[in-house]
Amino acid sequence: MGIPALTPIMKKMHPKDKPINAVEFASALIKRPSVTPADAGALDTLERALESMGFACRRYPFGEGKARVDNLYARLGSEAPNFCFAGHTDVVPAGDESKWNQDPFAGEIKDGELLGRGAADMKGAIAAFVGAVSSLLQSGWMPKGSISFLITGDEEGPAINGTKKLLAAIDAEGEVINHCLVGEPTNPNQMGEMVKNGRRGSFNADITVTGKQGHVAYPHLGINPVPTLLGILGTLQSRFLDDGSEFFQPSNLEITTVDVGNPTENMIPETAKARFNIRFNTEHSGVSLTKWVNGILDDARHGFDGRIDIDIRISGESFLTPPGKLTDILQDAAEKVLGRRPELSTSGGTSDARFITNYAPVAEFGLVGATMHQVNERVDVADIETLTAIYKDVLERYFKA
Repeated sequence: MGIPALTPIMKKMHPKDKPINAVEFASALIKRPSVTPADAGALDTLERALESMGFACRRYPFGEGKARVDNLYARLGSEAPNFCFAGHTDVVPAGDESKWNQDPFAGEIKDGELLGRGAADMKGAIAAFVGAVSSLLQSGWMPKGSISFLITGDEEGPAINGTKKLLAAIDAEGEVINHCLVGEPTNPNQMGEMVKNGRRGSFNADITVTGKQGHVAYPHLGINPVPTLLGILGTLQSRFLDDGSEFFQPSNLEITTVDVGNPTENMIPETAKARFNIRFNTEHSGVSLTKWVNGILDDARHGFDGRIDIDIRISGESFLTPPGKLTDILQDAAEKVLGRRPELSTSGGTSDARFITNYAPVAEFGLVGATMHQVNERVDVADIETLTAIYKDVLERYFKA
């Protein structure tokens, strides 16, 4: 299906135009209960705000039925360099709403805090970047290049119909992103602690060992899958993966479940299952770990009369954005506003930066994530205002450089 090219507009805002207030806009986004994969009007709210500033917007729906996800790419300007802000409007479910002190989707402000699902992760950061751009444009500033937004509704879900497909789609249309900032909540406890310039990869596997059910008193008539599974897990667990590196903590393998489901004490079970996860740094890859795990299973199959199956899912490769222009600008801007310089870190889980790194240098910096995904998720109003000021300085530094 042919899609017309984006036609960005360099719109000079009238001095009487009121800049978009980041806190109020974050509240408006929270009021849209966009639990993955539902959008609930969150992208409509964002698109209207961006179009009012002169951004050319395009929606990219992917998937069918209940798996359908909407995504948004918006751009202001047509020249290079293109500085992109990436994020997601989808949120995790509220959980037991009776445990919340207020409606999780009311977007209320109380005692200096913005409350609601997505306040920290990451509608607050989207609103801060919108507020930063709006404030700069209202002052008469214009970027010597382009600013873009890459926003998905599938970050908290399976991430199949979100950023990965969106990047491929705009790349096929000739869009080039020169640097990308992801607004994930990177600060553990207070603003200015941490810029994420890389992430460990995530390797997930389910092992199923199938034997033959039988009576424990007649083991020769059955095939017990449990010892074989335990042997595999022991071999996996015994390997020393690495010591870590300058930018990465050591890789780790964690067995997350072992299931036999045998309700009878005198019966050899037919199947035994286990699941494990490896969080790996740049010393490894999904390919190398797959080869290692399959080698262990091949060894276990020798002399075993049952069957051993494995389902491997690599949700993201490890990556690193070396210190340079992008990380320097983020650290310099945070230090100017806060008086302290955030460290570079690759800790934590995965994010959509794992897809973006294949297209452009990427780093992450956002709000405090202490309450993300929790009951009564919240952020300080002052932190949203601080992040807005930092993002403004980032944009000024980037295009000045």
